[in-house]
Amino acid sequence: MLAIATVALFGLILPASGTTATFTGVARSIDGDSLYVGDREVRLFGIDAPEYHQTCTRDGRAWACGADAAKQLSSLVTGRPVRCEQVDTDEYGRIVARCAVGGVELNRIMVLTGYAIAYRHYSNDYVSAEQTARTYRRGIWASTFEMPSMYRHEGELIRQVPQTPVRRVEPQHSRSAVTSTGSCKIKGNRGAHGWIYHLPGMPYYDQTHAEQWFCSEADAQAAGYRRAKAR
Repeated sequence: MLAIATVALFGLILPASGTTATFTGVARSIDGDSLYVGDREVRLFGIDAPEYHQTCTRDGRAWACGADAAKQLSSLVTGRPVRCEQVDTDEYGRIVARCAVGGVELNRIMVLTGYAIAYRHYSNDYVSAEQTARTYRRGIWASTFEMPSMYRHEGELIRQVPQTPVRRVEPQHSRSAVTSTGSCKIKGNRGAHGWIYHLPGMPYYDQTHAEQWFCSEADAQAAGYRRAKAR
């Protein structure tokens, strides 16, 4: 885990902002991308960390990457005054903010140390930090992992959809007919690693040749495909 003194070596100073919705309080982490600042629950803007109970695979073994991401954030904030600048409020009523300890921006350092990814759906602010973490194989980038948003979505499917045996079936159309139409953007690819599907925004999506297109993950799974994992 990185102590705050070590983190400071990265020189990550929270930039000045014209935002007026600022607040400060002693903090404690909830998981890798959310925390309590005083009595306020805060979601760190623009980043996404593994869910607390999520596991990754490292050196061929399961690794509690979600719990370790929470420990990383805890090591940075516990018992320290944290200053936050509110950006938004999410659907759960949490404050979405950029936060810092002693001038060190927590959002960026969590991505730079490899314990969170840039949440491109909301912001590209932390893409360069993610690229650095990936290059140096820091944190989850030294493992095989599922994107946190995909992990959450899978959990929702398990809770909502009755689980039935999956039968692998061959597509009934020719390769020449395999083109994306409308909202069907999920790419199915059959290769040496099996039948795998890729969602927009996932690593290797743009490089993947689509042998079959799907409108939903349920359709892809019913056809015998499994979700691609980030490496």
